[in-house]
Amino acid sequence: MMDEITARLSERMTSPLPGLVAQLKMASKLRQKAAASYNPDMSTARIGAVLIALYPDNGVLRTVLMKRPDYDGTHSGQVSFPGGKLEDSDSGIVEAALREAEEEVNIKPSDVQVIGQLTQLYIPPSNFLVHPVLGILKSKPDFIADDHEVESIHTPELSYLFREDIVGEKEILLSTGFKFKTPYFKVDGHVVWGATAMMIAELQELFDDIPLGR
Repeated sequence: MMDEITARLSERMTSPLPGLVAQLKMASKLRQKAAASYNPDMSTARIGAVLIALYPDNGVLRTVLMKRPDYDGTHSGQVSFPGGKLEDSDSGIVEAALREAEEEVNIKPSDVQVIGQLTQLYIPPSNFLVHPVLGILKSKPDFIADDHEVESIHTPELSYLFREDIVGEKEILLSTGFKFKTPYFKVDGHVVWGATAMMIAELQELFDDIPLGR
């Protein structure tokens, strides 16, 4: 299964990505309306990277998400892919994504076959320009949550993330006090919204007719 998925994803990555059009399907109406004219100054943006890790588990394909603990910050308590800020010691986006995934959930970089990068995504509240890195593993990692950065680890089947019946809409209250409605995925009782939901939307279109297992 994994060899076929790897080959077909690698082929897809040589074509234009689904991109912003796909991402906006899980964006708030405010962001959808602003998309055509929104042109932030990226020269001051902080660069980040996340790892979208895919691995087989008893005949199905899974990915890994993590819930951040509550803290005094923009992304407090949110569910996301493992990832974080590009450090000066990183050679680039891929190394940053792999390093963060190892630090946060114990995915070993040597176990990851990097397929490529999905469309970068700007997060206005935290001024992060995030680069999603897509990676394949041959087997399930030995997950260990970082004591400080990870409250819980979640490993949904990819087919579950692509189901229409887990999509809803709710009002989100930002740390700034701003409220808005946005679509979300419900995963293990948690609300997955914002940049992570937009990445999942693009991933779904990238897979299209690629089999996800039994």
